[in-house]
Amino acid sequence: MRIASVDNMLAGKESRYALVMGVAKRARQIAYEFEEKGVITDEKPVLLAIDDFKNHRYNILEPEDEE
Repeated sequence: MRIASVDNMLAGKESRYALVMGVAKRARQIAYEFEEKGVITDEKPVLLAIDDFKNHRYNILEPEDEE
């Protein structure tokens, strides 16, 4: 089982909600790509999405604070 540290994936960002939403969106993209290409795998799209964020292949972009 893979364990990913949420703190490491956030990399200074404040919103865990944004991370959850980003991982979910990426997992849906992966599932769609697999379905389109006819790829059959034992890997779960959510675990692959978490790896993408953990390895900084994808990042969360949060809006700038307006002051």
